[in-house]
Amino acid sequence: MSTTEINIPIHEAAPASSTKLKLGSLTALVVGSMVGSGVFSLPQNMAAGSGPLAILIGWAITAVGMLALVFVYQSLATRRPELDAGPYAYAKAGFGPFIGFTSAWGYWISAWVGNVSYAVIVFSALSYFFPAFGDGNTWQAVLGASILLWVIHLLVLAGIRQAAIINLIVTVAKIAPVVLFVGVVAVAFNLDVWTLDFSGSGNPALGTITAQVKSTMLVTLWVFIGIEGASVFSARAERRKDIATATVLGFFTCLALYALVSLLSLGIMSQPQLAALKNPSMAGVLEAVVGPWGAVLINLALVVSVVGAFLSWTLLAAEVPHVAGKDGTMPRFFSKESARGVPSTSLLLTNLLVQAFLVITLFANSTYQALFYIASTAILVPYIFSGAFAAKLALTGESYRHGEQRAGPLVAGLLATLYGAWLVYAAGPANLFMCAILYAPGVAFFVWARREDNKRVFHPVEAILAIALIATAIFAVYEMWTGAVSAL
Repeated sequence: MSTTEINIPIHEAAPASSTKLKLGSLTALVVGSMVGSGVFSLPQNMAAGSGPLAILIGWAITAVGMLALVFVYQSLATRRPELDAGPYAYAKAGFGPFIGFTSAWGYWISAWVGNVSYAVIVFSALSYFFPAFGDGNTWQAVLGASILLWVIHLLVLAGIRQAAIINLIVTVAKIAPVVLFVGVVAVAFNLDVWTLDFSGSGNPALGTITAQVKSTMLVTLWVFIGIEGASVFSARAERRKDIATATVLGFFTCLALYALVSLLSLGIMSQPQLAALKNPSMAGVLEAVVGPWGAVLINLALVVSVVGAFLSWTLLAAEVPHVAGKDGTMPRFFSKESARGVPSTSLLLTNLLVQAFLVITLFANSTYQALFYIASTAILVPYIFSGAFAAKLALTGESYRHGEQRAGPLVAGLLATLYGAWLVYAAGPANLFMCAILYAPGVAFFVWARREDNKRVFHPVEAILAIALIATAIFAVYEMWTGAVSAL
């Protein structure tokens, strides 16, 4: 998940023609929005469960699946421009109010759990300078993260948005060290180290190639979460068709950077060595090449990047239920705003949940990787149903002109849906059970929202889905309580 600089003013005038963005600027914005905290931990995250061959296969699958999702969101933005309330709007339009609500709820879960992971990785990076912060889950780290969280909460309540200088610092802090890392590690790359155990068969703990590929899937998804937000720049484009070109160029640029960071690292350190690094693991790899200053650079870059963007993502996490409350998907109290136009109620509930999970990380000894696995799994519902909605429109011909070509959008929709289904399989029972536990309370909020609008609560199929979700959550709690499945 990227630490995107998303400026969400309450009222924004259309940009003047002199401020319209050309293709190069749009591409730079797309790249800047996707490169975030995840890239700094890619070497360890990918090597933790796979060797070079499986990582190559994992990136290939991701390239196909995420590109299909890119095309899905481009197609839907053009095909159904009135559905501008986020990815959950596609699920709601295509498959009914309960699926739409569940998608909104899952998107919200992913956003605030992602914020918890940001707080953990910031203090994990700071532990390079202050060892008491450990892996970002010690009491000192949780205290520091809590202070950071509520300072940002107060800043958002005050109506503060990001200044241009902050955006500039954060963008440079993210992109420049990654490019430097790729250049330095490419020069130091050792093919003998990379091919030492190419298939990973020398480490029985990794399992089969299929098992290894599965272990990479949530990692690769995490670094691309937010790709659906690239269209937010469309109103600023000099030519709207440049948005599609910029998104594809940005996607392949990020894919190349991500793949190079993870694969080149395997030519510096062996898979077991990378797997043993603490995060942000890019720091350990660069330190092995250039010495301690490399670790200092990466740790500082990550701290500036994530802290600088924490304000935006706090607002984004609060914005999801706020917008859903305004359109009736969630209860109306989520839509309440302060005098400054800040979604105050949604912001408070969101940050209370972030605070609660920060405390849980202390007692459960949860790591950054465990948290982003949950965030990545939670977002699969809106992704899957976005793909399915695109496929549905192509199959039925709805919103298509007579004789208009539908094969491309159909293939993209089906591929995106299949990719999402594969990720559900790859997530594993522990992450799926944790998400079921987080999803289940949403049923009560769905009932609340429907009764507020005096609408029928459930249709028969929706009632079956709700019962199945609650039953799965109860079973998940039992399995975790008995230790059959590991908890957070």
